[in-house]
Amino acid sequence: MSPGKTQALRLLDRQGVAYDEIVFPEEIHEARGVAAFAGLPPGEVFKTLVVVSRTGARPALFVVPADATVDLKRAAEAMGAKRAEMAGHAETERLTGLKVGGISALALTHKRWPVFLDRRAESLASIVVSAGRRGRNVRLRVEDFLRATGARWADVARTEGPSGAP
Repeated sequence: MSPGKTQALRLLDRQGVAYDEIVFPEEIHEARGVAAFAGLPPGEVFKTLVVVSRTGARPALFVVPADATVDLKRAAEAMGAKRAEMAGHAETERLTGLKVGGISALALTHKRWPVFLDRRAESLASIVVSAGRRGRNVRLRVEDFLRATGARWADVARTEGPSGAP
């Protein structure tokens, strides 16, 4: 694991946000694996997915539970686009400068992309999200995440099956 603070953690420190860091093996690249490793319900660990519209709109970040994916029709509506699609791994890494498994809305605030937090987080006091590097996540209060990222609520999650298929 890389020592030191990630950009996401520095942002939280600057804003005076309380958080707990969760460190896990870097080989775990998926939110479901983080949940299993940390002994947390998948509905409390959220992953950040990059969604693009091929109409020239900026990419958007959708933050959804580990056991869900993004409903692309609803994502397009949230983005104000006709169509939207999930960015592939290579495109995600190129656009964000982060490795898949370490994508974090907290680390990407400088891009000023729209951020949408799925409404499933409304009933939670806190969520676990990536700290911007593989092997590092952070638990913080939902309202702190919303404030730090400028995220808006969106009803976009579609539950996946145990294998990750919708």
